Amino acid sequence: MKRLPLDYSTVMLAKGPLRWVLWDVKDTLMEVLGSAGKQYCKEAEKLGLSLCHAEVDAAFERVYRDYSCRYPNYGKSQGLTGQTWWMKVVKDTLSQCRVQDPMVLNTVANNAYWNFRNATNWKIYPDAKPALERCSSLGLKLGVVSNFDDRLEEVLRSCGLLSYFSFVISSEEAGVAKPSPDIFVQALQRCGTSADNVAHVGDHFVNDYLASGSAGIHGILLDRHNKYKEAEVPQEQRIVSLEELPSRLQQIMHQ
Repeated sequence: MKRLPLDYSTVMLAKGPLRWVLWDVKDTLMEVLGSAGKQYCKEAEKLGLSLCHAEVDAAFERVYRDYSCRYPNYGKSQGLTGQTWWMKVVKDTLSQCRVQDPMVLNTVANNAYWNFRNATNWKIYPDAKPALERCSSLGLKLGVVSNFDDRLEEVLRSCGLLSYFSFVISSEEAGVAKPSPDIFVQALQRCGTSADNVAHVGDHFVNDYLASGSAGIHGILLDRHNKYKEAEVPQEQRIVSLEELPSRLQQIMHQ
């Protein structure tokens, strides 16, 4: 598969009739409800352990960064699975907080992994469902392209979002993660159309906006916290709420 180069200097909107919208998930449609450390503490409490949330959060950040560097994309290319990767992260996090009992480590890691499939651990943004419904009403088909493990479909189903999408591609399934354009090439194959008929919306400047644009897709940056200026992202390619997305897509459709 030919790898398209990322151009970090500029991303131009493609030209063509719009038929599809691809979506990032985490921090675009929803966010984790509470920190990972807090979730691990809650599972540990069920086994009689009382841990400091702040200490577990700090340990998780260290372990997560280390594993993401050493075993990118859940270690898929190194023979790991998303479940194995996450369970190792949980165990190493708790080990740094002086939890040594193998039974406790395994139980907390296993429960935490499966519990994150449930809607109770996620907050859906208020503008998410209305935007999905409006995009569908415009006659656009929707798909997901997300750096996520193989629980993604179950998470979306639990949160009541899966039915909006014609397909879901996680980076674990694809074997490659954003910002590689290769994951967008796989998405385009699922769309059955060329890049100039497709838009992608996500919150990450590099992984979503630059990477999709590099693949020839209409990249739209969701900048909820107003971090980027027009000098970095042209106004027509940046939104601060998903409420703006349908009208922005209509502008592309009528170009």
